[in-house]
Amino acid sequence: KALDRSNVTAQDLEVVIYSAVCREQFEPATACSVAAKLGVGSNALVYDISNACLGVLNGILDIANRIELGQIRAGVVVSCETSREINDTMIAELLKRKNIETFKDSLATLTGGSGAVAVVVTDGSFSSEKRRKLIAASAQSAAEHHSLCRWGLTHDPIPDFIPDGASPKQIIQGVIHAARHFMTTDSVAVLKYGVDLGLRTWKNFVGKIGWTPDAIDKVICHQVGAPHRDSVLKALGISLHKDYSTFPFLGNIGTVSLPLTAAIAEERKFLLPGDRVGLLGIGSGLNCLMLGVEW
Repeated sequence: KALDRSNVTAQDLEVVIYSAVCREQFEPATACSVAAKLGVGSNALVYDISNACLGVLNGILDIANRIELGQIRAGVVVSCETSREINDTMIAELLKRKNIETFKDSLATLTGGSGAVAVVVTDGSFSSEKRRKLIAASAQSAAEHHSLCRWGLTHDPIPDFIPDGASPKQIIQGVIHAARHFMTTDSVAVLKYGVDLGLRTWKNFVGKIGWTPDAIDKVICHQVGAPHRDSVLKALGISLHKDYSTFPFLGNIGTVSLPLTAAIAEERKFLLPGDRVGLLGIGSGLNCLMLGVEW
């Protein structure tokens, strides 16, 4: 759909990026599977970008920079997230442990959703129709908070879960338990330090792009929940009516949330041609990336 709407063919793509948290395997890059199914040319750069919930925005910026350098004319960044497996894992963990600490660390996981997006970025030469234009970007990090939100595999010692004289079935179950998925989030700390980081990035962003805060017509944020949205917008001095949210019905879809929300906002006539739009992304790490787009 994205290629059709942009008048770009698979052979025109010189970069294919896959940027989700969820991926098919450790290697090769999941982007290779995407590129093969699209039928892109052998001259295309094909690789993954991994940066928590900022992956798609990082991919957009990476392609845009290559265009500015004159290396390519068009590229696509794709992402697909699923929350089913990690939600099933965390529900099983909650039923097993039944304590407030496990519940507190797991609560954010249960707000996850599933979805997919594709974003085509070009030099503007593929269509005479006016398109959305990326104007500027600003990024800041607070890597000292990298442990606040984590998703990975446990590293419990396997012998702890396998009794002496264990059957093959018990051994398999022990290995699965020792290397199972986990996700923990300190929601209170993420909110506190995330707002601080967002404010720092915002000040840098408006200074770099040359727009006054009042001149920014609309904003699309990463989709976490009402307390996070309200706290961030209040800190940045942005009126709630400028924001469009999808978390009430889609949840948090990681890398997919912000671009999918922007697409829905346009479809429902919230984002209009000529709007100055701020795409305000934040992800575990902590990292923050904001893009300014003329719609």
